Amino acid sequence: MSLIDTHAHLEGFSHGGTLEGMLADARLAGVGEVIAIGTAGDDWMLGRELARSHPGVLHHTVGLHPCSVGEGWEKAVEKLEAHWQGEPRPVGLGECGLDRFHLPPDPAEAEANFSRQRAAFAAQLDLARRLGCPVVVHSRGAFLPCLEMIDRSGVDWGRVVFHCFSEGLGEIAQLNRRGGRGSFTGILTYKKAEEVRAAAREQGLTALMLETDAPYLAPVPYRGKANQPAYLRPIAEFAALLFGISYDELAATTTANSRKFFGL
Repeated sequence: MSLIDTHAHLEGFSHGGTLEGMLADARLAGVGEVIAIGTAGDDWMLGRELARSHPGVLHHTVGLHPCSVGEGWEKAVEKLEAHWQGEPRPVGLGECGLDRFHLPPDPAEAEANFSRQRAAFAAQLDLARRLGCPVVVHSRGAFLPCLEMIDRSGVDWGRVVFHCFSEGLGEIAQLNRRGGRGSFTGILTYKKAEEVRAAAREQGLTALMLETDAPYLAPVPYRGKANQPAYLRPIAEFAALLFGISYDELAATTTANSRKFFGL
């Protein structure tokens, strides 16, 4: 059973001329499909072109990452809906959300930045509600505000995934009670990530999806290297051990979950 990497950033591979080699390595590792995640206007069209030139292998999303929210964010967000008129269509909106980790040090600047993030996230949630599409959420240091904003938005929680889930049992319980889910990266394999492993076990197999977040967060034994979709294989192998099931069952389950969530 082929794996699906549900979250990777492919612009570096594309611009660096290593995309085809990366995809070949992924195939050899048993990773048959990858979702290229949009973060800003300069990668939205790239994602579409990659999905068009690699049908059935690459898919794409479009969204404005909180760290890409600048003074003119409104014009960027206004362009998002048009991407659902073209082909191939995005399989989700995101990644979008809130990030307190990268705020500027000046308190006034930080407050202004976070206020823009909230406004941009609200606008994207409204679009996702109207489109009825999956939402890929980035939440760093802002879990509760993200929950509250999604609650108010009217977005179907069954279509919400908090990517790169790195919280604990309390947070996954709040997310799952609402019908949302977390997806898990190579952090699962890190020695000091027991809370993340506990959260994955608590969520269970019925909602489990895996991702690399390449080129970030390479799993053990590749930690410290640039991540790539092929490294989803050791994440999946680790997850199979974590859940006490065979690799084949883990792969089949996460692939089915990913296909259903993103409508692949």
